[in-house]
Amino acid sequence: MVKASELSVGNYIKFNGELCQIIEYTHRTPGNLRAFYQGKMRNVRTGKLAENRFRPDEEVEQVRVEERPMQYLYRDGNDFVCMDENTFEQYYIASDLFGEAAVFLKEGQQVIVGFVGDSPVLAKPPKVVELVVAYTEPGVRGDTATKALKPATLETGARISVPLFINQGEKIRVNTETGEYLERVKD
Repeated sequence: MVKASELSVGNYIKFNGELCQIIEYTHRTPGNLRAFYQGKMRNVRTGKLAENRFRPDEEVEQVRVEERPMQYLYRDGNDFVCMDENTFEQYYIASDLFGEAAVFLKEGQQVIVGFVGDSPVLAKPPKVVELVVAYTEPGVRGDTATKALKPATLETGARISVPLFINQGEKIRVNTETGEYLERVKD
């Protein structure tokens, strides 16, 4: 247990029985009222945001999460098998820890997995991935005056919207947090 005044952005705490990461944390002193800390937190499991006010002397349970770089090897049912690059140990990571970004994972990619003790509690894919467009309809000539988009299926099976000039077989960059097309990769 630590005092609320000792917390900072990036710390993990137990809040309402859930593991949360502090995203924003500010000290407020409003006029003639007592000072407090305003914290914005993201629930690690669900991704939902929550805000709370803490008194400076309030006791908060801080959780030590050890983040390790790992290599994604393959999918096994609902789990992703990842290998620790230092010890070569393999871990089964539940797919829901990756959230929506799980559809963008390709074998051999680097991921970050957070552990509390020996159990994984969070997983982060790379922010940007390069993937090949497996299928998309050809673009219509002359329809480039607007930012028109068309559906595309990527090599991992993910479906996103891409600009009309993207063709099947091209490599593109995708933001895994938003699922948006970023740019075409020039080889």
